[in-house]
Amino acid sequence: MAPTPAPPTPKPVVTIFGTYGAGAKQVGQGVAHRLGLPYFGPAFSSEAIEGGPEDVREHEAEFLTKMMAVLAAAFGVNVFPHDDSVQRHKQELIEENLRQVQGCAHLGGVMVGRHGALLLADRPNTVHVLLTGSVEDRIVRAATESGIAREHAARRLEREDHVRADMAIALFDWDPRTPDRYDLVINTSRIPLDGVVEAILAAVRAVAP
Repeated sequence: MAPTPAPPTPKPVVTIFGTYGAGAKQVGQGVAHRLGLPYFGPAFSSEAIEGGPEDVREHEAEFLTKMMAVLAAAFGVNVFPHDDSVQRHKQELIEENLRQVQGCAHLGGVMVGRHGALLLADRPNTVHVLLTGSVEDRIVRAATESGIAREHAARRLEREDHVRADMAIALFDWDPRTPDRYDLVINTSRIPLDGVVEAILAAVRAVAP
């Protein structure tokens, strides 16, 4: 009887959670390019969080409407936490997030956000990365990259550093800012983004079967 062939090696996946302005997009795109694999950006933009209707695509607006209801319930703001519509929104968001993460895991590539470090914790050939940096450096980088005033970037940082983490807590009871689920925690105030890309690629090579 012929031996059963070994299952194919899964393509590499890198998950990145970056605090606002820490360079997650540039690093993620750089790693994806070097690996020759897709890049999956965050599920929603900074503009969507700010609620500017001219800047928010329809699916982002729908996502955030549901998410804000779930956040309000989770943190006790004017909503009953066991309201049927809120629980339905929560389940829909969890299921959609799982579909997105599973799609990335199937294709391989680099994924920013989407709770990847939690949901793909046991996946082989996977590296989980947390990017951080000083507040001032992150504000300056974000202002430069987005073409906005420093004061605008500072307001975004204050909002996003909390909102994106609160979403993970509300949906999965997990704070993505804690380092225990990451393979690499990198301070982009100290290490240039090109060096961050190289460090992640080295980690991908290290975990490859």
